[in-house]
Formats: sequence, structure tokens, C-alpha cells
Amino acid sequence: MLRNLLIAALACPLAPFAMAHDKDTTSPFDPTVQDLTLERGGPPMLGIHWAREHAANHARPSKSPVMTYHGGKIMTTAVTQAIFWGPSWANANFAADKITGLDLWYQGHSNSNYAKTVDEYTGSNGTVGAVTTHLDHLIDTSTASGGNNTSTILAEVCKVVSSPDSQGNGYYAVYSDVKRGGAQYCAYHSAGTCSGMPVQFAFFFNLDGDSGCDPQDTSGQHSQGLAALANVTAHELAEARSDPASPGAWYDSSGAENGDKCAWTFGAPLVTFSNGTQWKLQGEWSNAAYNKGTGYPNSAGQKGCLSGL
Repeated sequence: MLRNLLIAALACPLAPFAMAHDKDTTSPFDPTVQDLTLERGGPPMLGIHWAREHAANHARPSKSPVMTYHGGKIMTTAVTQAIFWGPSWANANFAADKITGLDLWYQGHSNSNYAKTVDEYTGSNGTVGAVTTHLDHLIDTSTASGGNNTSTILAEVCKVVSSPDSQGNGYYAVYSDVKRGGAQYCAYHSAGTCSGMPVQFAFFFNLDGDSGCDPQDTSGQHSQGLAALANVTAHELAEARSDPASPGAWYDSSGAENGDKCAWTFGAPLVTFSNGTQWKLQGEWSNAAYNKGTGYPNSAGQKGCLSGL
């Protein structure tokens, strides 16, 4: 995610947060993605996980590799819930191992070494914690949307989540059955409010057969579609925990969050979670590892990524 944006206050019945990180109003995003969202009055797409074929075009190496603190809150914990949106999720052949697999992913992520790659970051409300709570998933078989309008995704969250986490720690991941098509990204995260309660949310395309968003997991433990969703899920959740919207917390001088800085780099063939499940996941950036020289290199050769082993 690149945060060189000034987002105006948003006039929307769902009252999503207004964002105001930096004063540079130049949009660093693909105009067909980010600017379209802004024109429609939605919250900004944060932490965009660019597809492999477009990632290099959006890479902006910063003068200093370390991320710095920008005064905002972090997520001391997260209450996660997956929302599977679209009629295809009622089809057992389409759902395959994805629904059960992602539930296992979120359950096993809690207190895993992978979750602990983010626990060095502090904010105005405390320190990122590795323990999270996963709720039962939700399925909405109404016609799903692609992700080009964040207000639409926020509206879906507010429609199906009857009681957002009362402490404002809710993270709601919307998995659409819509293919990526010509979009340059695989997923993103953002923030808003539902019934006056702050929520973090994320959007994910249907990545079945999508080589541009595929981590190329050859372990045979998961379908290709699940493996792809698991990897981009790792990216977005790590960013939401260390840099939730309104206001921002941790990102580098070019606006890159911890997931962005290690996107499409893998420090281990598989990462084992606390429930024993194994996943091929990108690393997450660690200032501490970079400063100690103990991390593995990202695509720019900066040795600050942690694999979560």
C-alpha cells in the first residue's frame, strides 16, 4: 500500500472513516482502480496486493528501508471472520477446500510464529499481539461484486455482520467468487464503520487458476485456489494489524506496509501454524530483523523479511 493520499471526508450512509495520512495528493495507484474508488466516495484501497505481472510497476524502493511510526493505532488483537460472497459458494465443486481451509488458516494463525512477525510494532493503543480470535464464517449467495468500489465491499460487510466486534477489533475478509479479469491486484484492505462501530475489512478476488496471484505451492496439501487465497490473506491481515486505517501507523517513506515490502518473496517452502496446518506464505517485513541483519532479502535485496518459521 502506498499512502501518499489526502482523502476527503466521506459522505456515505455507512459512514466509513476519512483517511488523511500525507499531504501529497498524487495518487500512486492504478487510476482505473484507486481513483475510481475515490470518485465514488468510498474509503481508500490500502495494502493493495499487486499481481505478479504488475508488482514491479508499483514497486517504489524507499530511501530508508525501515518502516516508521506515524502516530496511529495498531490492532492489539483481531477478531476475524471470513465472508464468502457470491452464488458459486453454494456449489461444492467451486467451494472445494477453500471455506474449510481458510477457517483453518485463521484459526492456526493465532499465536503462530507467523503472527509473531508483526508483534514488534506498537501504536498509540499498545502493541500488536499474536493472539487473534476467529469466528464462524458467513456465506452470502447473492450476486457478488468485484473490488473496484470499496463502499460496495463495506456495504456487504455491514449487511451480513449483524454485530461487529464491540471493541472495534473486527477484521472481516470478503472472498468474492468474481474473477480478477483485467484488474492488476489480487486483494486489498481498508476500513470503515458499521452501525457506528469501526471495522477493518479486506477484499479478495476468486483466484482459481490465476497465475498472477499464485504463490506456486507445490506441496499438494491444498488446491491451487486455496493456496493463492491463503498467501494474499497473510499479506492483508499482517498489514491491517500493523497499519489499520484511520489514522495510519507503520509504513516506510514510500508508503509501503510490512506486507508490501516482502510481497512475492518466500523465506521457506512452507510455514507451520499453531494448529499444525502448513502454508506457503510470503514473508513480512521486520525493522528489527533488518537492523540486526537476520532477515531474508525482499525483491529489492533488503534483508528485513521474516518467514514465520
